[in-house]
Amino acid sequence: MSSEIIPPAGDQSPGPDEAFLHHCLYFTTNRLSRAISRIADDAFATTGLAPAYGYLIRLVIGKPGITQKELAEKLYITPSTLTRFIDKLEGKRLVERQVQGKTVLVYPTDKAFELEQPLRQASKKLKETYEAILGKEAAALLTASVEDAGKQLE
Repeated sequence: MSSEIIPPAGDQSPGPDEAFLHHCLYFTTNRLSRAISRIADDAFATTGLAPAYGYLIRLVIGKPGITQKELAEKLYITPSTLTRFIDKLEGKRLVERQVQGKTVLVYPTDKAFELEQPLRQASKKLKETYEAILGKEAAALLTASVEDAGKQLE
């Protein structure tokens, strides 16, 4: 006879075949990513842009003429993904590219500058929402821990 304890039928604790998921960094960070993405999508809905596009525009506004390479590094995305993002934002007339030799510089348009405050408000709403759920201190600690872990794992 096994010494394994079988939980009552209504118990929602993980069974032995799935318990590993709750101790797996890959699974738990993906779960966190999906949850924060839903909150971010909601916060940025009023801007008409996905959060990644909003942060890209904020970086371009903060440093007009920023290189595509620098943007990709700051956003932790591949150059090809960044190119697709910029293509889309150019189509919406929010950014312009200028080629200087082998370097591509990205500039905000007047339309982008009009979005600066709504984008800042969306970022603020996002932070306020997750801080309300997690608590300010826990949110700051989690952010710092995830940032540090990301650096170490790269």
